[in-house]
Formats: sequence, C-alpha cells, structure tokens
Amino acid sequence: MPRARTLLLTILAMLAFAGNSLLCRLALKGTTIDAASFTLARVAAAAAVLWLIVLARRQMQRAGHRESSLQGNWISALALFCYAAAFSFAYERLSAGTGALLLFAAVQATMTGYGLYAGEPLRAQQWVGLAMALTGLVWLLLPSLQTPPLASSLLMIAAGIAWGVYSLRGKRAADPVSTTAGNFVRAVPMALALGAVIQAQRSLDGAGLLYALLSGAITSGLGYVIWYTVVPQLRSATAATVQLSVPVITAVGGILLLGEALSLRLALSAAAVLGGIALVIAGKRAERA
Repeated sequence: MPRARTLLLTILAMLAFAGNSLLCRLALKGTTIDAASFTLARVAAAAAVLWLIVLARRQMQRAGHRESSLQGNWISALALFCYAAAFSFAYERLSAGTGALLLFAAVQATMTGYGLYAGEPLRAQQWVGLAMALTGLVWLLLPSLQTPPLASSLLMIAAGIAWGVYSLRGKRAADPVSTTAGNFVRAVPMALALGAVIQAQRSLDGAGLLYALLSGAITSGLGYVIWYTVVPQLRSATAATVQLSVPVITAVGGILLLGEALSLRLALSAAAVLGGIALVIAGKRAERA
C-alpha cells in the first residue's frame, strides 16, 4: 500500500475513534436520548454495517458459499457490550476530552498489566512511563472543583478495561473484520436486554438517535474496517503510538464543536498520561529492536 494512502487511512481511523466520543457526548449532552438507547442504536448500526461488509466481501470472494462468514464468540461480545454500555453512561456527565483520556489510559493499563501477568518484563523506562501515567490519572481524579464526576470516571475506566480485554482476546483473530462483526451481532441482544431493564428511563430523541446511528455505522463500523486495513502496514509500536493522538483530537473537537473548556489540570494530566504511555510504547519498540 502506498505511504500516502496508509497515512490517509491512519488519519481517518484516528478521527473515527475520536468521533465516537464526540458523537456520544453530543447526543447525551445536547439531546434527550438516554444512554441505553444510544448504546442499542450504536451497537445495532455497527453490527448491520459490519455484517453487510462481510457479506459483500464473501460474495466477491466465494460466490454461492452458504456457510456463515461471521466469527467471534460470546465472551468477546460481552466485553464489547460492557465497553459500549459503560462508555455511553459515563458520557452523560464527562466531557469528551476527559472521557477519551480515561478510556485510553484504562485500555493501555489493562493491556500492559496483562503483559506483566503473562511474564513480559518492563524496562526501567517503561516503569517510569507507567508511574507518570498513573500519577497523571490520580491527579486528574483528586478532589477539587475541576475533578470530573467520580462515578462517571469509574464507568469510563471500566469501559477502558472492557475494551482492553476485548482487544487482548482479538489479537490472534485471523479475520478481525469478520470477528468484530460477529461480536457486534452477538452484542445486540445484550443491548436490547439493557434497554428492557431500564425501560422506565428510556427517552428517544430524533437527533440523539441520528448521532447514535452515525457513531455505530461510521465511526465504529467503518472506522474499525479502516483501522484493520491499515494496521498490517504499520509496525505494532507505530500503531500503538499513533493512537496517542485520539484523546488529543477528542479534546480539541470538544472545544471546537461542543464548547468545552480545556482546564490546566486536564492539560497537565493528559501530558503526564500520554507522555507516560509513550515511554511504555517506546520501551516495547526498543525491546524488539
């Protein structure tokens, strides 16, 4: 793949990932849609788009083949659903930038923690980076007038852990697009069950529903397809590094599109968290060199 195309697809994927946070926050802040309905619409739209992509690809590659081409499993689907639901409920009160930072930090902490558990040692520079990232998170959550709501913050951290688990389980997937499609399809009944449980709190809104469908179909469904297309062209350390841009893009988008303020506390916390994660990633790159 030409470098220019790889760069373009990488930028589009990062914009899509940031778009998930922006669309969710826009819907839950600016419309009356509830978090459960947003989750259901997002998951269902992503499942539909990914299923259509897999079906179209199957038609081109193996015309007349009747065997289902959807992959995935129920455990991964549960992790995916937990991420999507906790993500939506967290954004009822979190700003877009704060939510993206907490999510990204939790994902990376989960994957790094699993590596330690699996016997992958950290270099000295990686320990320094991990300490920096944790310090930045703790400082962000320390009580003050600028502290984000604790319950929402914990929900977003839970969403990050769930996505980290989902990512770890999907690392060895032979066909990531088909696996993700199958997991989204399996997550739909879970999202339906969540809506049924909190039926009394459900609130539909036309604009909110549109944002949810865009989040599912475009920034989730198509976003993942774009990312899985470009990942094979990137080194693993490079793929991890470029994702550092997502919280930054989200924070800038929150300021420009949602009128959110960038506090000094959030900016310094983000610098510590993202700088620390960058050190961890750089240590992995040096180890493989």
